[in-house]
Amino acid sequence: MRFDWSKMGRMSPGALVDARVLAHHAVQWAGRAARANLKAAPDDSHSSLTWDAAHGSLLCLPLPARGGDIRVGLRVGRLELIVTRGANVLDAFQFDGKSDAAAGAWADAKLVGLGLKPASSVVLPYALPAHPLGGAPHDLSMLGRELGELSRWFAGSAEVLEEFRSRRGALNAGPVRCWPHHFDIATLVSLAQGPDSPSVGVGVSPGDEYYPQPYVYVSPSARFEGSPTPPRPGHWHSDGFFGIVATGEEILALKDRGRDLLAFAVAAFDLCRARLGV
Repeated sequence: MRFDWSKMGRMSPGALVDARVLAHHAVQWAGRAARANLKAAPDDSHSSLTWDAAHGSLLCLPLPARGGDIRVGLRVGRLELIVTRGANVLDAFQFDGKSDAAAGAWADAKLVGLGLKPASSVVLPYALPAHPLGGAPHDLSMLGRELGELSRWFAGSAEVLEEFRSRRGALNAGPVRCWPHHFDIATLVSLAQGPDSPSVGVGVSPGDEYYPQPYVYVSPSARFEGSPTPPRPGHWHSDGFFGIVATGEEILALKDRGRDLLAFAVAAFDLCRARLGV
């Protein structure tokens, strides 16, 4: 694995809540840009994002702009909106000292200038956690370390999930996507053909209402009876969603974090697959 997991843990996983909520709101401008300019997919994947390691960013799917496709995204470690074309960053907007409304106006101007529809024309079909600033300008002077650690969680998680997906290549493992609704990054493995076929989601959340810290989850599409012993360091979770979870603190306590996390995801997936009878 290329990502250096030894750089993780400079900030406690539980200390990332404020940075995560700000980033969750900021990344919606990328999701809105996609919703405004791409044909809606039944599974909402047109609004999903992918991790771009070169830019340290979550980028929307390519948008058909004047002069060639562009992507809108969030450089997580800097809390900075970017517009890219290929490997190049065409322009950037830094949130520090500016409001979320100003970010939207900037994104709209860039999109319209490229012959696209504005992001602000979109009403999100889901609710977000309350914005902690309530429209006031961002002050990121005290969140630099937290945003950097949050970015590393996305970078390391994306690499582990891509490796998991490659090891399950014989199965129908979907692309690794970040979903702006819950802000998690995940792949969904379909275990059989058909719209109602059993599946297992394998992903990493940066934290939410269930856990105030990042966590890995392996979640089958259907609950099953009994709770067989999960692979270490996981535990069963059943409130709101059903699956095997390992918290950020547990992941950072692993001896070889990246490889051990991959081994945990594979073992938890195999357990769920077996219990689903596929």
